[in-house]
Amino acid sequence: MKISNETKVGVLTITALTLLVLGFNFLKGKDLFNRSEKIYAVFKDIGALAKSNEVKINGFVIGKVYQLKAVDKDISGTIAVINLSQEVNIPDNSQAYISTPLVGGSIIVIERGDSKTFLKPGDTLHTRKDAGILDDVKAQMNPTLNKVRNTLDSLNEVFASIKQMLNADTRNSLQAVLLNLKVSTASLNAILDQNGPLYRTLNNAGSISENLKKNNDSINEIISNAKMLTYKLSKLDLTGTVDTLKTAIGEFRTTLTKVTDPHGTLGLLMSDPKLYNKINDVMLAAEILVDDLRTHPKRYVNLSIFGKKDKTGPLTSPAKKDTLPSGGN
Repeated sequence: MKISNETKVGVLTITALTLLVLGFNFLKGKDLFNRSEKIYAVFKDIGALAKSNEVKINGFVIGKVYQLKAVDKDISGTIAVINLSQEVNIPDNSQAYISTPLVGGSIIVIERGDSKTFLKPGDTLHTRKDAGILDDVKAQMNPTLNKVRNTLDSLNEVFASIKQMLNADTRNSLQAVLLNLKVSTASLNAILDQNGPLYRTLNNAGSISENLKKNNDSINEIISNAKMLTYKLSKLDLTGTVDTLKTAIGEFRTTLTKVTDPHGTLGLLMSDPKLYNKINDVMLAAEILVDDLRTHPKRYVNLSIFGKKDKTGPLTSPAKKDTLPSGGN
């Protein structure tokens, strides 16, 4: 049997409309092939919540918003029909709220309770209002804003008091203080200038520090030598040396006392000129005798080996000598 083109067009049209309806209902959260369970939630304000928005527990999608309808003509509340996409145990003391993230549409979030009794199809969830991000920020900002207001009020009072204090005399005094401060700042800049005394002093200190750093080894060696010398001095018997020195000084004092005693021999030599002159005469006579013996040996020793007897007169003064006598004739 041959099928006409009109029949084919009709079948294709019916098929396309059927697929369109099914796809539209699927996008709206309706499953035409599965009869899913439904629960309800009543909200006073649904905000941006719309059909087909997701319903989550602990971040997991358990269904979608199937339908939204008013409680009464005054719209005192909105009933959200939740189409559950799978079986899930929801405690009967759980709470639902509408969450509006910064990106994306609003969703219904169910906070699980701790009850052992679970909701049945057709039951209604307890609901509460979510504070939301803006409400949280506002709640945190309010105390800060109050503090800012109080601070501004205090500043206004302070500025009012300052305005009363700043009369003509006070302003002139402040101007004088500022002028002195300007002069002081200029003087300080002159001191801190590269050609100023403080800059040169710091440069000299830097040079000294650099020289000390360069001679660090020599300084360490000097300190080591000083330590070694101190150690050696600590090992010396200074007490015995000092005692010996005291004894020597005592003996020297005794000897000096004897020497300076006018009744002693040395004292007489040092203080009596007569004894000195006599000793000097004896020494002179001895020198003349030696010179005469050396000059006229025949006079004192009458031996034939010296030849004839020397008949010249004796010496009356020491003979002139260019060098020390060698014991010759």
